Amino acid sequence: MGIKDTAAEWPVTATQTPFTGNKTSVRTDEVEMPDGTVVKRDYQVHPGSVAVLALDEEGRVLVLSQYRHPVRQKLWEIPAGLLDVPGENPLHAAQRELYEEAHVKAEDWRVLTDVYTTPGGCDEAVRIFLAREISDVEGERFEVEHEELDMELARVPLQELVRGVLAGELHNNCLVVGALSLTAALAGDGLDALRPADAPWPARPFEA
Repeated sequence: MGIKDTAAEWPVTATQTPFTGNKTSVRTDEVEMPDGTVVKRDYQVHPGSVAVLALDEEGRVLVLSQYRHPVRQKLWEIPAGLLDVPGENPLHAAQRELYEEAHVKAEDWRVLTDVYTTPGGCDEAVRIFLAREISDVEGERFEVEHEELDMELARVPLQELVRGVLAGELHNNCLVVGALSLTAALAGDGLDALRPADAPWPARPFEA
């Protein structure tokens, strides 16, 4: 018997937003529990994100190294970015991020997996795409700034990424989930059985 996550919404008796930042905010809800008690729950409100596992013809994954201040580390990641516009089509956002961060385009797109990054304290939802038939974009590169100024790019065999994940050497959520999901897909029904790039995403509904 299969299992799956289901929609649910417990009553919220009061809510406030004690902090509002540039892209995210913090919300405090008073939530009624099944026994009738009411407790406070603080969480980060996030617009959502997309990430791209770009796979080349040699079975290598495009990754980049970027400084992440909250964890004080340079992490190897896959291209990713925020859904900056409410209702934005996630595929369009993913294509934009792949171009801006790696100067690459792809002809074949699939949904690899959808995840909530930290559902106990943040409502961020991430859609991870698989991009194939990749090639460099002609013309000048997108002008980067801030942490992206120090980015390194590399193409790494999928098996090497999985080894690094299991050895505790790679920690970025999207890279870990993406690499392991791709490995599972290859061992299962194959990549053509993945959901189409425009598959519904209830966590972040979008316009076609």
